[in-house]
Amino acid sequence: MLVGVSGTKFCGCEDVIKILANNFDFELLNHRDNPDDILDYATKNYTRNLVVPLETLSLLEKLEKRPFFVHLSIDASITTRVKLYRTLNKVENLSLEQIVQAIDEHDFQADGIKLRERSHLKFKIVNKDRDQIKQNLIDSITIQFKILNNGKQANTEMVPPMRPSWDSYFMKLATLAASRSNCMKRRVGCVIVRECRVIATGYNGTPRHLTNCFNGGCPRCNDGDSKNLHTCLCLHAEENALLEAGRDRVGQNATLYCDTCPCLTCSVKIVQTGISEVVYSQTYRMDEESFKVLRNAGITVRQFSFMEEPRTVMV
Repeated sequence: MLVGVSGTKFCGCEDVIKILANNFDFELLNHRDNPDDILDYATKNYTRNLVVPLETLSLLEKLEKRPFFVHLSIDASITTRVKLYRTLNKVENLSLEQIVQAIDEHDFQADGIKLRERSHLKFKIVNKDRDQIKQNLIDSITIQFKILNNGKQANTEMVPPMRPSWDSYFMKLATLAASRSNCMKRRVGCVIVRECRVIATGYNGTPRHLTNCFNGGCPRCNDGDSKNLHTCLCLHAEENALLEAGRDRVGQNATLYCDTCPCLTCSVKIVQTGISEVVYSQTYRMDEESFKVLRNAGITVRQFSFMEEPRTVMV
C-alpha cells in the first residue's frame, strides 16, 4: 500500500507520517524526488507499505493512477493548529495574525484545495489534547486499515486497498442508477446481476412518455401525500429493472441489488421473475411484509451497506 498524506497548514501532517513510519512500519519516501521516480519505485515495491508527503497536485496526479494508492488528508481547528505551531516553533514566534495569514496563504491556494479535496480519507482532528490526538490517530488509522484490507488473508494474493468487493461495486451501481430518478419522494436505484455481470438497471419515476414526476407528472408524489400509494404513477426502481430484463433474461441464480429494501408490491414481482437473492442497503417502512414474501419464496435476503467515499474520520 502506498499512502500519500496531505493537509492544511500546521495541522500535524508530520505527526501522521511519523505514526505510519514508527507504529505501522511504513517506509518514508522523499516527496522532493522526481515524481516519475517515486511512481516507478512505488510500482516496483507495491507489496510493501510506503508513505509519502503530498504537497503538490502534480505528484498526486501521478500516484493516484495506481490501484494500491490511498490518499489521506488531515485538518484541524484553527485553535488546535495555532497551539501546535506555538508548541513546535520556539524560535520563530509569530503573532496570531501572522499565523492565521500563513494558514490562509497555504490553505486557500487553488491547487492545494483541489489536492486535499481528492483524498480518500479525510481525518478531522477535533480533540485539543496533543497526547490524546496521537493515540486517537493510531486508533483511527488501525480501524481504517482494517477496512481497507477487508477480506485480505495472510499468504494470499495482494488486493488493491481501494478495490470494492462485488457487493460494494453493485450497490454503488444501484446508487448511481438512483441519481437518474425523477421521483419527487425519494431516489431509488436497482441493479440485477447474474454471475457478476449486470443484466439490467432501473430507477424510480414516471413511465416513459409521461411527464417527469419532478415536473408534476405524478400528483400523488407532488402533493406530499404519504398515503394513497395506489394512486402513484411512478414505477419503482425494481419494477423498471425487472421490466427491462424480463423473466428469460433474469434466468437462474440472479441477484437484485437495491439501495432501498423492496416494497411488498415489488417483492411479489421479484418472486415471479425468478430472482434468487435480494441485497438492499436502506430500510423501508414495509420491510417485514416484504421479507415474509421473499423468504417464503426461498429468496435469500440480506442487508449490505457500503462505505461511502471519501470517508470522514473524526479524531
